[in-house]
Amino acid sequence: MNQAPLSLGLNLPYVERQMDGATPRWQDILAMARAAEATGFDALWVSDHVGFGDPGSGLDGDWDGAWESWTLLAALAALTLRVRLGTYVICTPFRNPALLAKMAETLDEVSGGRLILGLGAGWNAAEFEAYDFPFADRFERFEDSLRIIGAMLRTGVATHAGRSASARSARLAPRGPRPGGLEVMVGAAGPRMLRLTAELADHWNGGLRSLAETGPLLEQLDAACRAIGRDPGTIRRSVEVLVRTLPAPNGAAVDERELTGSPDAIAAALRSYAALGIDHLQVQLRPNRLQAVEAFGPVIGALRANGGQPGMG
Repeated sequence: MNQAPLSLGLNLPYVERQMDGATPRWQDILAMARAAEATGFDALWVSDHVGFGDPGSGLDGDWDGAWESWTLLAALAALTLRVRLGTYVICTPFRNPALLAKMAETLDEVSGGRLILGLGAGWNAAEFEAYDFPFADRFERFEDSLRIIGAMLRTGVATHAGRSASARSARLAPRGPRPGGLEVMVGAAGPRMLRLTAELADHWNGGLRSLAETGPLLEQLDAACRAIGRDPGTIRRSVEVLVRTLPAPNGAAVDERELTGSPDAIAAALRSYAALGIDHLQVQLRPNRLQAVEAFGPVIGALRANGGQPGMG
């Protein structure tokens, strides 16, 4: 397979204790976003959770709360200029799908056409239960939501009678800077989600994956596309990687999935994903703080020097 053009996005911290052990405040998140834009990242990504752990464990118990993703992304849209902005990924059962399509169109207007709408079904049962979101039917809800959102973004109107979500001539007006529809990304690994991705999405995301895990998933995505008569080359592909740009403290645990080494070595590891057919990598840095973003600059320089970082266009 020919090496695909490769672009890079930065996954921003948004959860308690996620910023090298500290809770990221808004000014921390903004500083990292601006540094990423200045350093040469092509996109910024914010994940969509309300928290992790046991929400019933008490104020000092096992629960790490999270900032709300859409609010962060909207603020970043107004305070950045070039980078694209994506949800990694919106949990569709958390929001009414027709309203979410309206939110996406509005944010695309605010950002000047820079939004990537990443969508998923969700997985973290504890947060669903704590916030009274339906969990058992989340894949059914996802399919209904994706059909409503896709129709509204592409045609400006949706009528859909689903078992879990419906719309009746839901209109999307006014239209933003891309009246033909903004980019829709779906996070998918199982057969049903891959089928829906092939049918309805512009962009597939496989989540955090090693190189060995990525190849088989891409083969499954290609098969899902061919099964519905779609050219597999018409869908963008992304996965998340962990990258360490600063040394770990002595005795600190290091995730075996982290890409480490010199800028040239890290760039070579990233190019290996492009060689498989990945277009975009969501980069989560270790440690997840401002200095690590700045230290990633030489990696981007090494990629550009070897023709692997042309940007998202």
